[in-house]
Amino acid sequence: MLTVLFEDVYSIPPGLTALHGDGMNLRTYLAKLALIAGLVISARAQSTLTSLDKSIDLSVGDHARVHTVLTTLQQAVAKHDTATVASLVHYPIKVNPGRKPFTIKNEKAFIKAYDDIITADIQDAIFKQKYENLFVNSEGAMIGDGEVWISSFCRDKSCKQSDIRIGTIQDTKNLKP
Repeated sequence: MLTVLFEDVYSIPPGLTALHGDGMNLRTYLAKLALIAGLVISARAQSTLTSLDKSIDLSVGDHARVHTVLTTLQQAVAKHDTATVASLVHYPIKVNPGRKPFTIKNEKAFIKAYDDIITADIQDAIFKQKYENLFVNSEGAMIGDGEVWISSFCRDKSCKQSDIRIGTIQDTKNLKP
């Protein structure tokens, strides 16, 4: 009675109720179901990334470059690699680490002021950011609540060539004008 009820409720395909020896038919069926479920989940994740990639391509430029800048930034901040972080920035840059805003003119000045620029709050935002959760608009790709923005910058007057770099660094929790 219980077997009939189980078969009616869960609709096990014919042939799987009479298991042979070690239950290979049921395991094969379950493995196929798991594979199909994994493919569906993977396809959904890829379509989300594709949508984000398209948004970045339209708003900022090359999504692969944005992904590289984000990953490189996270790794460099984790290692306290000031030179690498400085190489990702567009200069001059006005930074506002929660105190009085100031302008950094070049990589050398950035490296010297690194600990004043990349505060604990800014570090935290960088570490927590996942590529697939980036907010994107015409200003660029936003890390955290706007602590860091990755943007496109023209390299020539016609803007036929552009570069993707960090254009904003600010402590949004302690922002002062």
